[in-house]
Amino acid sequence: MERTYLIKPLLDESLPMIDYGKGIYLYDKEGKKYLDGASGAVTANIGHGVSEIIEAMQEQAKKVSFVYRSQFTSESAEKLAEKIAALTPADLNWCFFVNSGSEAVETAMKMAIQYWQEKGIQTKTKVLSRWVSYHGITLGALSLSGHTGRRARFVPLLEDFPVINPPYCYRCPYNLEAPSCGYLCAQELELAIKRIGANHIAAFIAEPVIGAAGGAIAPPKDYFKTIKKICEDHDILFIADEVMTGFGRTGSMLAMEQYGVIPDIVALGKGMGAGYAPIAAAVASEKVIEPILAGTKVVMSGHTLSANPQSCAVSLAVLEYLEKNQIVSEVESKGDYLKNMLLQLKNQYSFIGDIRGKGLMLGIEFVEDVTTKSPFQREALVTQRMISLAKEKGLLVYPAGSGIDGINGDSIIISPPLTITKSEIDVLVSLLQATFDEFRAQLKLGGV
Repeated sequence: MERTYLIKPLLDESLPMIDYGKGIYLYDKEGKKYLDGASGAVTANIGHGVSEIIEAMQEQAKKVSFVYRSQFTSESAEKLAEKIAALTPADLNWCFFVNSGSEAVETAMKMAIQYWQEKGIQTKTKVLSRWVSYHGITLGALSLSGHTGRRARFVPLLEDFPVINPPYCYRCPYNLEAPSCGYLCAQELELAIKRIGANHIAAFIAEPVIGAAGGAIAPPKDYFKTIKKICEDHDILFIADEVMTGFGRTGSMLAMEQYGVIPDIVALGKGMGAGYAPIAAAVASEKVIEPILAGTKVVMSGHTLSANPQSCAVSLAVLEYLEKNQIVSEVESKGDYLKNMLLQLKNQYSFIGDIRGKGLMLGIEFVEDVTTKSPFQREALVTQRMISLAKEKGLLVYPAGSGIDGINGDSIIISPPLTITKSEIDVLVSLLQATFDEFRAQLKLGGV
């Protein structure tokens, strides 16, 4: 391998050199074509090479690409904030722009703590979360994450914020079924609050659909209504981590809208810039900003590149493109079409345990035995094998954890650009089927 100076996910890995992207496809320097069935990292929501976005980049770059947020505002930042306030429900109106989902989550966490401080309550400093969850790689966001593998190296530096089980119906810790279960996994929050003391808890955070830690685990219908009521009963803010799900991924601007719940703060990212520029946001309700506005008037967070006009112009163009082409309104039907095809595959392969998710964020969990739901041994590296086999076939899918312990389990996320057509979904599924055929052949040969 030729000497590299770039730190890659695996230091000695030789990755294909990307050349360009168009629509749902990426092309490497060797001319190989890849169907982007993962939208990169559930990010490229409108596909690659969209001319309107490229033009918006160029137009903004001709004016100015950077100003520092404490010295100037910009037209693109103001318009983007106005657009997000219009697209998000209720009074989620105040936008703090950052550069990544991890930063958005940390900003949301800080806002929640500051909200109580500005109201004269200094003790509310904890932000509770769930196991089998992922909120980001910075230390604050990682403290909120119940992703066992990603926490492992840094446990001494992290807070013990994950406290309850996820709504993991396929592997329900109570061996019950919703809704007759009474949402016991949500009721755990009540007990955790009583044990810790509501006077110490600023907020609770959750992903509407669990991504990297759980492979698109979507909770049953009234789960979040139960969570929100518990939060309200104990004067605790509710933060929705919509970094993956925001801006149409599940079929509505916020996935929380489909659960009939309005959060107090939302973390957004990924699809917000659709991969064309690094940008994310923490969006706060009028309720959260009100005491800060009446008090210090300063949200204590900030980054050098926050709200830079170049990224804001790109994000604004992405959101306008979504609206103009009515892309979000078609996500549910496309998601149903894809999910039905995946369920057909489930009947053909003995190693597919569960198909789940919402909209165009769907997960496939792999098991060694579908009857007992027993996972493959860790050393079999099933998720990594699936990713590699799919890539060989020209399909990109996203790796995810699984298993109620967050360690023993394998799954992938299928999350193509929202612009994918049904005929392109057919191609995606045929490539996935070819991947599964080869994996099954390896199983029979004892290669797994």
